[in-house]
Amino acid sequence: MAKQKRHMTHDEEFKILTLVLDKFLWLGVAIMAFGFYQLITVSNDLTYGLMILGAGAIVLIIFIAILMREYNFLSNK
Repeated sequence: MAKQKRHMTHDEEFKILTLVLDKFLWLGVAIMAFGFYQLITVSNDLTYGLMILGAGAIVLIIFIAILMREYNFLSNK
């Protein structure tokens, strides 16, 4: 006998999605804060700090792309 799949309500899906995306947001902010710290403290090599800042920005851009795809911000309703 095959098990039936359980379907989540829209509210349950939203709560899980916010938990996951919140982690992306904190990760991106933490990476950017570390890059800013490296930019300030290491005065002889600015490229390392800027590269870490860029990596944090990329994580945040991925966060925005997931949000836009999931909630269909671009579609005409």
